[in-house]
Amino acid sequence: MKEYTQLTSIEMVREFTRDNQLSFIYISRDNCSVCHAVWPKVQGLLGDYPQILVGKVDADKVKEIAGEYLVFTVPTMFLLLDQKELFRESRFIRIEQLKQNLERAILDI
Repeated sequence: MKEYTQLTSIEMVREFTRDNQLSFIYISRDNCSVCHAVWPKVQGLLGDYPQILVGKVDADKVKEIAGEYLVFTVPTMFLLLDQKELFRESRFIRIEQLKQNLERAILDI
């Protein structure tokens, strides 16, 4: 399983994305069954990409994440390169599609 940083404030999210060239942000809520089902699969997949640093955000605790990153549903996850979004997945995550997006993003770097 890929290690991750729990981001507990919008300032931490900003700092995490600013300080890491390639960052993956996973946004969820405590009461979201889809979030809890998808996270272990995403975490396992990201284990194949040591160059990607992962941050996890609880949208119930970091309410500003919705406005700052235009998050309308959870789970939402996106990959950033130098704070620029390369791709985003939301709600019904297809792991194979996520893997293809990761592969394309890594190849383009």
